[in-house]
Amino acid sequence: MSESMNPKARSIHPQTSCRRTRSLWVGTAMMMLWSPARLHPQFTDPRYYDNTPVNVSQLEVVYGYARSNTSLDTSVIVANDAELNLNFGVIEYSRYFSFLHHVAWLQPGVPFGDLRGSLSGTQIRGSTAGTGDSSYQAGILLKGGKALSVAQFATYHPATTVGTSLTFTAPTGQYDADKILNLGSNRWSFKPEFAVAFPFGPQKKWELDTYANAYFYTENASYHGAESFQQKPLSGVEGHISYSFRSSAWASLDTRYSFGGDTFVNGVDQKNAQENFTLGSEVNLSLNSRNIIVFEFGKLIVHHNGPTYGGFGVKYFYSWGKGYAAQ
Repeated sequence: MSESMNPKARSIHPQTSCRRTRSLWVGTAMMMLWSPARLHPQFTDPRYYDNTPVNVSQLEVVYGYARSNTSLDTSVIVANDAELNLNFGVIEYSRYFSFLHHVAWLQPGVPFGDLRGSLSGTQIRGSTAGTGDSSYQAGILLKGGKALSVAQFATYHPATTVGTSLTFTAPTGQYDADKILNLGSNRWSFKPEFAVAFPFGPQKKWELDTYANAYFYTENASYHGAESFQQKPLSGVEGHISYSFRSSAWASLDTRYSFGGDTFVNGVDQKNAQENFTLGSEVNLSLNSRNIIVFEFGKLIVHHNGPTYGGFGVKYFYSWGKGYAAQ
């Protein structure tokens, strides 16, 4: 039997527990669900593009805390001197299936949270609670992701995989144009991503994941009342190195460098292109073939025109499908 690969805490191998947790970090989950990975919402989880059995469903429940100067959407700063505390949750459902004999998946999700804080040096305080913008993802493994049933997966050996996905968020979250603090962003966003996962070392216990992605945004025509808010694409590259201590436990060191994202208010360039470097870590524990718990931490180390951010999250995954033994 191969070492468990835990795709996205994605799905779990019935015997070894295969998971695959995807993006937000959850982390900041502030306005968007970029994943929950994801401590920082812009993170994609390590081992997210590992192979996993098909005809499997997975429910993900997340709790996280973040301290920042943004809301759920960490691509936009509420105010440079804002000191905000966000308690948030995320619920996601994933379904893994065979498409042209390759592993593919669909994943809808919705975040919710309680955001409160103040402007440093003032008496201005505020709070809001509700749901954030819902997210939807479709993905596929282009190489190394042959569709296997749970029974067939028992003899699978880790191999290099190449995958791609498209995630978009819809403006379904709480948003009031007359308020500064909102959990929704009142705009659509689209995130294409390309990934390569390379397991290596004795028994393939090590894995190196590299991702390239970019966020594209539509206009918010009700920014601070009736202003127009536009943002250029925010691009990024990620590197994740992880090690399996046993078939039921692995840990990772995660990095992300992002750049771009200049904003325009009523057509006027704010000259605020971002350059950010995020550092994080994840510990993934498979309790049995159906249940996984994940602990995550993330912090923005460098943030030129970007958000200040630090936070942690706990995620729980439950998998079911044909071939899973009752627990």
